[in-house]
Amino acid sequence: MRGHPPPAIECYMKQYGASPQALYDKLYKRTNNVWKDMNEGFLNPTTVPMSALDRILNLTRVLDLFYKDQDGYTVVCDLVEASIDALLIDPISIRSESRITFGE
Repeated sequence: MRGHPPPAIECYMKQYGASPQALYDKLYKRTNNVWKDMNEGFLNPTTVPMSALDRILNLTRVLDLFYKDQDGYTVVCDLVEASIDALLIDPISIRSESRITFGE
């Protein structure tokens, strides 16, 4: 585990007497399992509209980016800043000649 643990982890360690590394390993395993469950859920038909599922997945991706290795929301790290710049500031070039047409 890197640096100072997030406050939620500190509270859990105090309450249950867990070591930081053991707790980090447990949370890492649970996070991976949740990602697998979410990906599986997208492959199976459901009554929930895909637009709602897309929003949930996108929010989860942002949270993963912000909190994966550290608290990137409270203390913005370089990775989070670079990702926001790439999404909102850096231009995306779209070439009209690279369009794909079907049936020709």
